[in-house]
Amino acid sequence: MLKTNIFKRKSFKPKKNKSAGGKGLSNRTIIGIICIVVALIMCFGIAPIVNTISNGRTSVVRMTKTLSQGSYITSHDIEVVEVGSHNLPKGVITKAEEVVGTYCTTDLYAGDYLFEQKITSDQKSATDILGGLDGEKKVISVTIDSFAQGLSGKLETGDIVSVIVYSSKEGKVYTPPELNYLRVVTSTTSKGIDKADVTDSTQPVTVTFVTNKAQAELLALLEQTATMHFALEYRGDAATAQKYLDVQAAYFGKAGE
Repeated sequence: MLKTNIFKRKSFKPKKNKSAGGKGLSNRTIIGIICIVVALIMCFGIAPIVNTISNGRTSVVRMTKTLSQGSYITSHDIEVVEVGSHNLPKGVITKAEEVVGTYCTTDLYAGDYLFEQKITSDQKSATDILGGLDGEKKVISVTIDSFAQGLSGKLETGDIVSVIVYSSKEGKVYTPPELNYLRVVTSTTSKGIDKADVTDSTQPVTVTFVTNKAQAELLALLEQTATMHFALEYRGDAATAQKYLDVQAAYFGKAGE
């Protein structure tokens, strides 16, 4: 009986053919997925934030006309507008009430934004006031003939006074309506030193006012023909002082109609 040799063959399992670029393809796929995720984050996360910042709006105070240094700022000189908040200068003023009733510390031009350093709540020196002359206002000094006439040497920069006139020729005392509510620039000693700079008991001999043309001419006339006393009407914050000056301006507005 023939013996048949039975060869046991191992079952053949073909090996997986790993191409040389298989591993690289897997890495590229992962990198691609990461890029897509990053792109989605940029589109739907960061980009909207950037757009929000860029498109953000805020209110700012802006000049509508040109004012010289020392000028009083009214509501007619400014406007509140909305502008883009991106790259807006730091410290820009956003509320009108912070500006109205203040004075310019420098020349301001139409379109200028306002900052704290460009305004002041009060003109604290004669230099500030003199720097604010706008071509319509004038400054004139008159003599203080006696200690009593000049409010006992107590007149200060920014005071609002009225001029009481005594006319010996007419034999009467009166306050000319043109000379109600004048603003004191300074009072000055015989050596030309302003009261604010006097360090001893030397008394002023002149007082200087901001006036219009008609007021300046009347004061020059009264200097030669009458005696003047200066009565204090108001000393205090600039906004209230301006109300007195506005009354006087209104008088001249009506007188010119």
